[in-house]
Amino acid sequence: MELTENALKVLHARYLIKDEKGNVIETPDDMFRRVARNIAQAEKFYNEDASYWEDRFYELMTSLKFLPNSPALMNAGKSIGQLAACFVLPVEDSMKSIFDTLKNAALILQSGGGTGFSFSRLRPKADIVRSTGGIASGPVSFMKIYNTATDVIKQGGARRGANMGILRIDHPDILEFIRIKRREGELTNFNISVAVTDAFMEALKDDREYELKNPRSGEVVGSLRAKIVFDEIVESAWETGDPGLIFIDRINRANPTPHIGMIESTNPCGEQPLLPYEACVLGSMNLSKYVLKESQKSEDRGQKPEEKIDWDMLAKDINTAVRFLDDSIDINIYPLPEIERMHKGNRKIGLGVMGWADVLILLNIPYNHKKAFELARKVMKFVRDKSREASVELAEKRGVFPNFKGSIYDAPDMPRVRNATTTTIAPTGTLSTIADCSSGIEPLFAIAYKRLVLDTELYEINKYFVEIAQKRGFFSDEMMTWVLRKGNLRGIKGIPLDIKRLFKTALEIPLEDHIEMQAAFQEYTDNAVSKTINLPNKAGKEDVERAFILAYDKGVKGITVFRYGAKKGTLVKFADAD
Repeated sequence: MELTENALKVLHARYLIKDEKGNVIETPDDMFRRVARNIAQAEKFYNEDASYWEDRFYELMTSLKFLPNSPALMNAGKSIGQLAACFVLPVEDSMKSIFDTLKNAALILQSGGGTGFSFSRLRPKADIVRSTGGIASGPVSFMKIYNTATDVIKQGGARRGANMGILRIDHPDILEFIRIKRREGELTNFNISVAVTDAFMEALKDDREYELKNPRSGEVVGSLRAKIVFDEIVESAWETGDPGLIFIDRINRANPTPHIGMIESTNPCGEQPLLPYEACVLGSMNLSKYVLKESQKSEDRGQKPEEKIDWDMLAKDINTAVRFLDDSIDINIYPLPEIERMHKGNRKIGLGVMGWADVLILLNIPYNHKKAFELARKVMKFVRDKSREASVELAEKRGVFPNFKGSIYDAPDMPRVRNATTTTIAPTGTLSTIADCSSGIEPLFAIAYKRLVLDTELYEINKYFVEIAQKRGFFSDEMMTWVLRKGNLRGIKGIPLDIKRLFKTALEIPLEDHIEMQAAFQEYTDNAVSKTINLPNKAGKEDVERAFILAYDKGVKGITVFRYGAKKGTLVKFADAD
């Protein structure tokens, strides 16, 4: 196992075990062995050879072909033992529920999990509180309390506190919610999203009003012109990056267990829609490891892109990864009994991918080329099909998930699966640094840059660009100085045009192509896809509007738009950002 300097920095900062004085007392190899040994203990529940699977899990992780979500790497084999990254907690319309949920969120955040909440059940501001004769302060006021508490909790937690706050588009306080993050310093520990309904999108299309409902009574209490509300969303997203949109009706049409409940919220990055009290364990395949080495030569012998991927090895490793994630559910030490019941009831796992931009570079395909979108569908269909096959195989030995009866799989033409979902595409921020690959399905943000990860400053330069520049003879210290300064290849002399196309960065890719890539992966993903629609600083509000409408039309489950420089404290530093 070869780890980069940046990977070692990240591992030492947060993942490796430390003594009481803060000294690291574990090597990366020890960490992977600790995780593999702990997860493989689940095999004993099914009369399987735990030591055999420990070695298989260890080999898969140390090859950097697969990594589980951060809490598994941090907590497996330790007393805390909490292995899941994603949680959703219910917020009911009572003071007791609001503060019980805050207490429960504290336990999750402390263990390294991220928490999503829908505040849509809370009565609107100025509504009557019959028990006291007073008036309600509304959802946003309680979000502020949650945000302040997160500030305190994250100081002693395993990771930075991360929350998702969601409000339905038909809540009477929707405009206050949409505007809240325009005020600097508000809800800094929250990503926020509007739960947009099909009814709202129809009203927007027809330029008419839509109804607002009081969640306490269910009564219609007013209406707003859809275009006015949509323009407010666009304004806030253009200015701050928040709110995003989740298409809540589309998400619930894909809910595998509607008999158990309706989905109201997602995890903090939006890729994991979950029922109240539900959790999910995630993991990602590093696709760059499955590109056959001969395809990296300058001659490709006329092969199609898919012929340069080691499908057999990928299938074998997906099978092992699914088993790892399913075992994680049994080994997990849950922060709440309600969460344990829900997670073991539906046994949701989320296997995704990282290193996608690297794959395209290795195959000599520009990120926003038609071939890239075609290959994305082919790859994700393969991951989904093989992960389901692995889930069926586990179900034959271990049984289907307990809430199977009444689920969408409880039909003659559906597979008998162990897991209600098997695929999710996560952002893989620090995981991709450990694996030395591009993050999730994102394009390269820059060819070279400095960024802050877990309070650690990292300098990164794309290894494939350096390799190609040297191989093709246009590498020079002067050129690299310019690349470091600009972050992209635009306007730098001496770099061939085909290389500039191949190494297009996120801000150079049209928003339509960002969304096309998200839609390509979403088509074959059970849960949702974390993908940022990056816009240059000079992008207008009409670009944000176009992105939101296109995302809905293309069938994605949610969208986050970020205009470069919209928030202070940008993590990536280079001179030419436009």
